[in-house]
Amino acid sequence: MRPIRYAINVTLDGCCDHEAVSPDEEHHRYWAEQLAQADALLYGRVTYEMMQEAWRPAAPGVWPEWMADWMVPFAETIDAAPKYVVSSTLDSVDWNAQLLEGDLATAVRTLKEQPGGRIALGGLTLPLALADLGLIDEYEFVVHPVIAGHGPRLLDGLRSSLDLEPVGRRELSSGAVALLFRPAGGAGGQ
Repeated sequence: MRPIRYAINVTLDGCCDHEAVSPDEEHHRYWAEQLAQADALLYGRVTYEMMQEAWRPAAPGVWPEWMADWMVPFAETIDAAPKYVVSSTLDSVDWNAQLLEGDLATAVRTLKEQPGGRIALGGLTLPLALADLGLIDEYEFVVHPVIAGHGPRLLDGLRSSLDLEPVGRRELSSGAVALLFRPAGGAGGQ
């Protein structure tokens, strides 16, 4: 089965608001490397639309003026990746994407059973639902040395606790630490 890895930036107090941290060049390089190792991206509607607005080029290779040169590899990686979108309100998607339709658990299990490698999962609402269903195989949290004091919290509302085993760690020069976990006892991948 294709594993699903949920990956997200998080502050020391658990905030996952994308505006709570200021990623630098090393951070963008890190995420570009991680996303390049995935065969596909899996997003809910809100994250898909947010990523599309920020990282989709106006035309092939035409990036917005605000984008620094060191952000381009990250943008290119996201732009080129196949994307799956879970939404009950969108009728169609583009940007190398397709909608997952029907029952969430069935649709995601079917996606995991298809040939291919890792699926990178982002966002807040969809990962919460998939964690509750036991469908996430790996959790990657890049913990930033910031206390936001506000904003959405990591997996806030989870129905029951998750026991995770640490399987990887990488320190970034900014002080952020990338932590990789798997469900204890192989609970993911159901």
